[in-house]
Amino acid sequence: MPPLPKPTEMREIALPSRTGRLAAETDVLVVGGGPAGLGAAVGAASAGARVVLAERYGFVGGMATSALVMPLASYFTSELAATRAGDAGLVPTDSVRGRPVIGGVLQQLIDRLVAVGGAIAPSELSGYVTPFDAEAFKNVATDALDDASVELLLHAFASGALLEDGRVTGVVFETKSGPLAVRASCVVDCTGDGDIAASAGAPYEVGRSEDGLTQPMTLYFQLLEFDRPAFEAYVETHSGQWFGVFGLWDLIREAHEAHEFSPPREDILMFATPFADEVAMNSTRVTEVLGTDVFDLTRAEWEGHRQAREIAHFMREHVPGFERSRVKQTGAQVGVRETRRILGEYVLSADDVLEARKFDDAVARNAYPMDIHNPRGRGTMLRRVPPCEAYDIPLRCLVPRDVDGLLVAGRCISATHEALSSVRVMPSCVATGQAAGVAGALAVLGDVSPRRLLAEAVQAELRKQGAALTVPS
Repeated sequence: MPPLPKPTEMREIALPSRTGRLAAETDVLVVGGGPAGLGAAVGAASAGARVVLAERYGFVGGMATSALVMPLASYFTSELAATRAGDAGLVPTDSVRGRPVIGGVLQQLIDRLVAVGGAIAPSELSGYVTPFDAEAFKNVATDALDDASVELLLHAFASGALLEDGRVTGVVFETKSGPLAVRASCVVDCTGDGDIAASAGAPYEVGRSEDGLTQPMTLYFQLLEFDRPAFEAYVETHSGQWFGVFGLWDLIREAHEAHEFSPPREDILMFATPFADEVAMNSTRVTEVLGTDVFDLTRAEWEGHRQAREIAHFMREHVPGFERSRVKQTGAQVGVRETRRILGEYVLSADDVLEARKFDDAVARNAYPMDIHNPRGRGTMLRRVPPCEAYDIPLRCLVPRDVDGLLVAGRCISATHEALSSVRVMPSCVATGQAAGVAGALAVLGDVSPRRLLAEAVQAELRKQGAALTVPS
């Protein structure tokens, strides 16, 4: 059964007016329980604010759990990263060695995961990524919220902002109990899509400048009964290396040329997990879709599952070590790389990333490369931050223009299409979330507008919470 096509025109119909009930009043309301929301909630609560975290699913973790996006990308500087030519850009062929540039809530989550056997700590062997188990992530994230005394509202889909004189004063949620409202002195939008900021009237951009296309979506899935020794023996006799990630570029090129492989990828990207007989597949690619359009999302889910079945079959038929493999699970939702980018007081640029620029109001750092998946099909462009360096993310990128009482964090912060391809990964989302949460708490406790906060105060609290605002010596 095909997905419902997007109508060329949709006529509007009148809907009945309604009322909702006030569920809570709080200092800081964090909307979205993904990596950014976890950082924001724990950061705000640790700074002394009362915090409510609202999440659309029945569990927290966002892309890490609902979409099975794994592993946590490297948050280490690159000292020597060899590359080789790919279909349309460069692909990594060795591990990335360096120093961590993110701490705080991210490190707390990783420590908790490793302690329960739910993650492999980043190391040279893993390429400094952090393989983890999604179920373990749900549990440790919930524990972290509990320990910070964050109040949680699950099964609550945010449908719009409450506004008074251009200031966000709360958010309306659709629930099984009917519409509920949560009022807050400051709201942190961690929806990934900037839903609250957009509904409040904050300006935003979507996609690349030339055609408005966003990076493609990927439905992640996991294969079980993977014979790792057999696969590693195969890798030793073929081009490429296995550091917990392997692309099969040559095999896929030959399959495309023989018309035996249809997904528009130049590789099959896979990652090791904490379990020897399991592998995570980041291999489907759905192009020319927008994650804020329900018809596009429907098509992306439909096409993503079709591609996942084809890839799983291809692995069993062509790749040693996968002869008996089977799909363990697919993500509950497709993975979305890019939608709205809320325009803030500063827009992070590609030059800021590639030149590792520093800012006086830095509240987070990142060293992940610009990583742009072709919005139209095959090809991935990878451009690295200078060796031994990281770039700063200014507080101004978290402060939307034209709207008060609101901060944004995660992949909807103020950045260009190119810069977002680096910022969007989960470790930096946790970092910008923690910064936004701290800023929101300090704004409420100091009775000032978030845009009038002194960056020095936010930086001091972040350092107190263990955030890394400078590269360790």
